[in-house]
Amino acid sequence: MTCDALKKLIREIPDYPKPGILFYDITTLIKDRVGFARVIDQMTAPHLDKNIDLVLGIEARGFIFGPALAYRLNAGFIPVRKPKKLPGETVKWTYDLEYGTDTLEIHKDAIKPGQRVLIVDDLLATGGTAQACGALAKSLGAEICGLGFVVELTFLNGRQKLAPYDVFSLLQYDK
Repeated sequence: MTCDALKKLIREIPDYPKPGILFYDITTLIKDRVGFARVIDQMTAPHLDKNIDLVLGIEARGFIFGPALAYRLNAGFIPVRKPKKLPGETVKWTYDLEYGTDTLEIHKDAIKPGQRVLIVDDLLATGGTAQACGALAKSLGAEICGLGFVVELTFLNGRQKLAPYDVFSLLQYDK
C-alpha cells in the first residue's frame, strides 16, 4: 500500500479542535486492517538493524503504534505519560508550549543506562513533545536511536527541534 493510499485512509476534519486547524484523524487509518499493518511494517523497516531495546510511546496515540513496533522489533515497550498516571516512582520533564508548559513522566526504573530506544508517536507537529521525551529518556541514560511518526506536518518545522536525532515520518503534509 503506497503512502498516497495510506493518506486516503486518514480522515481530514476542518476546524478541529479550533477554527483554522485541519485535523488529521488516524482512527480511520487504524481501523483498516491492511492500512494499519502497512503502517507498522513501514515504520518498523528503518529500525530493524538498530538493535532497539525499548520503544517509548508518547501518550496517548503513541500507545497505539508503540507496542506494535516493539513487538516487531523484539523490544520492550515503555509508556511516556502525562503527570500522575504512572503508579511507581517517576522522573518528569517540563517543557514549553506555545502558550504555557506541559510535563511528561516515565517510571524512574524504565530505562537502564545505555539502552537503545526508539521514540514513537502518531504526529510530528512543532516537535516540542518529542524533544521533551528525548530529553527525559536521555536523563535516564538512554541512547536515542531514532524517532518515528506516522504523520509529519512539515510546515510546522518540528523536525528542526529534533535535529540531533534520526527522524522518520511515514506520511508528510505540507499544509
